[in-house]
Amino acid sequence: MLYADPHYLWLLFLVPALLLFYFVTAKLKTRALALFGQMELVRKLMKSVSRRRRLVKKMLLTTQLVLMVLALARPQFGTIMREVHRKGVDIFIVLDTSLSMLAEDISPNRLERAKLEITSFLDLLQGDRVGLVCFAGLSFVQCPLTLDYGAAKIFLEVADTNLIPVQGTAIGNAIRTAVDGFRSKELKYKAIILITDGEDHETDPIAAAEYARDNGVIIYTIGLGSQEGNPIPLKDKRGTVVDRKKSKDGSVVISKLNETTLLKIASITGGKYHRATTGQLELEKIYDTINQMEKRELASNIKTFSEDRFQYFLFVALLLLAIETVVSERKSVLAEWKGRFK
Repeated sequence: MLYADPHYLWLLFLVPALLLFYFVTAKLKTRALALFGQMELVRKLMKSVSRRRRLVKKMLLTTQLVLMVLALARPQFGTIMREVHRKGVDIFIVLDTSLSMLAEDISPNRLERAKLEITSFLDLLQGDRVGLVCFAGLSFVQCPLTLDYGAAKIFLEVADTNLIPVQGTAIGNAIRTAVDGFRSKELKYKAIILITDGEDHETDPIAAAEYARDNGVIIYTIGLGSQEGNPIPLKDKRGTVVDRKKSKDGSVVISKLNETTLLKIASITGGKYHRATTGQLELEKIYDTINQMEKRELASNIKTFSEDRFQYFLFVALLLLAIETVVSERKSVLAEWKGRFK
């Protein structure tokens, strides 16, 4: 027999505690009666009290306690077959892994903050397929659409600025890669979450957003960084900052958040733009919105479940409670008093 909530079985230690309570109270009661008067006289006065019935009531209460604890633990035996349907939305997370994501205007840096938020987002998913596209100067599908969120987290872990050798921020190409990565050709049930600082000087993200809209894809954008900007640190293998990224003329490059582009991308496709904050609630808000989208069936299979049988234990426990309530500790002793006062 299996138990769905076995931690409740620890309450069975209350049974010996209850038995000890019965024993101690019986001893104390005997001592109190001895102080009241001679035991022989006391026994005659208490002739109507049945020790056997008192013992039966205690046994009923103890058995009832055991059955109630077992019912709480939800015993299961026997199996039933059920067809399980999984419905959800296909979601591609498009993550910027360019050098500008190393800027530290968000702690610890833009990329690490994004990965933390995505991990929390994956913990929220229930039945939705998720994939990961990484991009810098080029883009590719790091993790195809899957229901295995554990595998998606592993692919996310290895995403860093060394993943793509060609540097840059090709947002337009990344959006197209994600749109082409959807298996379904239906014009719904699809969403992209674009996480970037929005700087793109190489592709046309607006045209890519229109391409996504025409394919039934809604894009939600999250902007990382500040409008004031921050230098991009260059680190050695030990993680020590050795320099700052510089332009051709030798000046330090300041990476700024480009909210205008991200707002346009979201607006074109019917999505929303969010700026990343320290509260890390942006992806949670996006998930709440996605969760309200129309869902399609993603998987259907037959599963075997153990059947709950706690109701039998609960029924017997309640029955014993009713019996214990009507059982009296006293017995009829009319014959003992007959003719006593003649």
